[in-house]
Amino acid sequence: MVLNFLKISLALDHFESAIFQILTNNWKEVEKPYTIAVWLLLASIAKIVFHVSKKISDIFPDSSLLIIVGLVLGVGLKLYHVDGHLFTLESTTFFLYLLPPIIFDAGYFMPNRALFENFGSILVFAVIGTIWNTLAIGSSLYALGEFGIFSVKFSIFEIFLFSALISAVDPVAVIAVFEEIHVNELLFITVFGESLFNDGISVVLYNMFKKFTLIGADKLIFTDYAASGASFFVIGLGGAAIGLFYAFVVSFITKYTEKVKVLNPIFIFVIPYIAYLSAEMFGLSSIMAIVACGMAMKQYVKGNISHTAITSVKYFTKMLAQACETVIFMFLGLSTISSHHHWDFAFITLTIIFCIIYRSIGVIIQCAILNRFRKRHFSPVDQFVMAYGGLRGAIAFGLVVSMPEQIQAKSMFTTACIAVICFTVFLQGMSIRPLVNFLKIEREDLEGPTMIQSVYMKYFDYTMAGVEDIAGQKGHNSIRDTFERLNATILRPLLMRDEKKRGFDASKIVRAYMKITLKEAMQAANAGKLFLEQDEIPQKTLSIKIFYNENQEALYMMFSSLLDRKLRDMKAVGTEVEDEGSDIEDDYMRAIIGPSHGLSADNLTEPSRNNFQTHSMANVYATDLEANRRRRVRRSRSVGQVNKTT
Repeated sequence: MVLNFLKISLALDHFESAIFQILTNNWKEVEKPYTIAVWLLLASIAKIVFHVSKKISDIFPDSSLLIIVGLVLGVGLKLYHVDGHLFTLESTTFFLYLLPPIIFDAGYFMPNRALFENFGSILVFAVIGTIWNTLAIGSSLYALGEFGIFSVKFSIFEIFLFSALISAVDPVAVIAVFEEIHVNELLFITVFGESLFNDGISVVLYNMFKKFTLIGADKLIFTDYAASGASFFVIGLGGAAIGLFYAFVVSFITKYTEKVKVLNPIFIFVIPYIAYLSAEMFGLSSIMAIVACGMAMKQYVKGNISHTAITSVKYFTKMLAQACETVIFMFLGLSTISSHHHWDFAFITLTIIFCIIYRSIGVIIQCAILNRFRKRHFSPVDQFVMAYGGLRGAIAFGLVVSMPEQIQAKSMFTTACIAVICFTVFLQGMSIRPLVNFLKIEREDLEGPTMIQSVYMKYFDYTMAGVEDIAGQKGHNSIRDTFERLNATILRPLLMRDEKKRGFDASKIVRAYMKITLKEAMQAANAGKLFLEQDEIPQKTLSIKIFYNENQEALYMMFSSLLDRKLRDMKAVGTEVEDEGSDIEDDYMRAIIGPSHGLSADNLTEPSRNNFQTHSMANVYATDLEANRRRRVRRSRSVGQVNKTT
């Protein structure tokens, strides 16, 4: 009876009836969120399937596999005559919802120190390189178009509009490939930084040529060209300024959320998104805004939230970025089937050739100029990988989708853009790993610096800043030192909780030294106990232990006098060096407590629970260890004399 009632209810669903219905069909109400959820589910399952087979994931980049899935789904939906609007990516959806998480993830997790040490080179590649590629590709295609070899006519501003979007190097594709093959830090940060800022420059150029196209070449006057040149700098710098403003806002707000810690992630995600929308609202570079916001807010926000919140923010940011990236590449595959294409073999082939040639020329010329001013040069192998790593992806696809409908060549531009993306993602993305292995390019040091190297690098920074100051030069060491002093005296006390004003930010060095000293002291104490409990000690083991203790003693002598003098100077001027908070983690300390040293944050805070609070306690403990070492040496000598007698 119940089944019959349900059948009747479903059959009469489309009629107006006074009969009470248990089940109804409300598809229209849940269509959009249900479609989004299904897309995310399919994309996530696809990525899991890809990584089940190691052979497939080693050969194909994730982006290429997702495009393949999109192609398969597009064919299936086309065969079943599914409504096309369900799998069409709109430009508004792309720029307002899918792109911001990807760019924020790239900016928030950008290695700031490596970026600013190579900032000049990155800026040259991003600005000069993008302008060069846009003008070179556009001019070449326009010149060939004048001979009538293409099937569709286009104006000079229309082809420059296309060349601007096709010059956008995708950071998502670059990061994925370079992280998998573990290229060295210089190469990684140069290509990563260039691709990230290149997107902002490409969007600025795209919008400029878009306005020229809408106005019309015959209606443009000199003031329009002058205004466009000024807007190039105003849009980029204005977007960065908005991002910095909102970075200070989110840092200042999280400073006072100690009583409501659950709200921290909300501010961390919502305020950068507001920065992105604000820049978009005023016509400024929204990409530069969210990148600057993510980079600037990182160190202050991490000092205001707990380690648990830091981990939550990290994983949620990565999850959101990967989900958006996955959806974009799947839609890219779908668009290959669903879009109205105009296939022009000559235009597509020449576009791919010009993209490869002009990027290679630009990289070679720029590296030749930069190597004159750099201590570490870009090698020919580095230049090859930089030129070969110019993969196109989400940004180019989103821009070509948003192209005005009044442009007659839009279908041809869309087809060419998808072809270039597939060529770079499949051919270049798949072949870059074996090429790197064949060329034996320098790889990243996965072990990371030792504790002594980390502390020594910080000392070296201050030393080089002093040398530059004495020589009357302003290098990146002096600039970094000036910023760190500004950071210690103004920014950190203003934007971080429990942070006191200091004239000299030596807390990192002192904390690192204290933790290193205490850790080694405790390790040596445990080793000494086991050593004294042994009845007979082999001569080889004894020599190793004595050598270890002598090196430890040399370590203490190397750093103790320098740090003691610095601490006395700081006390003389009335400054304080407070203990590191449990939720503060800076770049140098992260390297020190990395996995290669077998330490964690809990391990490093353990001495404070055992009342090892001060540097003087560490020295007393080290003195006891020295006495134990001397007793072991005397014991070894007596053992040696007994062996000679026997």
